[in-house]
Amino acid sequence: MIFAGGCLCGDLRWKASAPPRYMGLCFCADCRKASGSGLIPFMGFDAAALTITGRWTVHTLTHADGRAAVRNSCIVCGGLVFGGKLGETDRYNIYAGSLDDPAQFKPTVALFIRDKPDWVVIPSGLKQFEAMPG
Repeated sequence: MIFAGGCLCGDLRWKASAPPRYMGLCFCADCRKASGSGLIPFMGFDAAALTITGRWTVHTLTHADGRAAVRNSCIVCGGLVFGGKLGETDRYNIYAGSLDDPAQFKPTVALFIRDKPDWVVIPSGLKQFEAMPG
């Protein structure tokens, strides 16, 4: 099965040569604010399996505790596509909303449910974590 996707305008594209290691939903305040929604659906791919093409801008938000959240968006349409600084890690999170075939997204975990808005319903069967699992 090939996983592929991109931004709204198609300038920023990605393709994976292997399936994701994990798929989930994140309800942390960071992801909610970045997405303008109640959550971000994500898929974790090995860097070696991903090809990313096009143009993007990197946004880094450093938290009070020193952690950095790195997100990448298309410079043309602003579509949020992936997390992590390219070339600096062995894994990247691709945002599932960028999938060409949304039926491929099958989450198994829900993270930061302590921050979930009341109006968001968690699909049944997901393993739930109050925060980031250790």
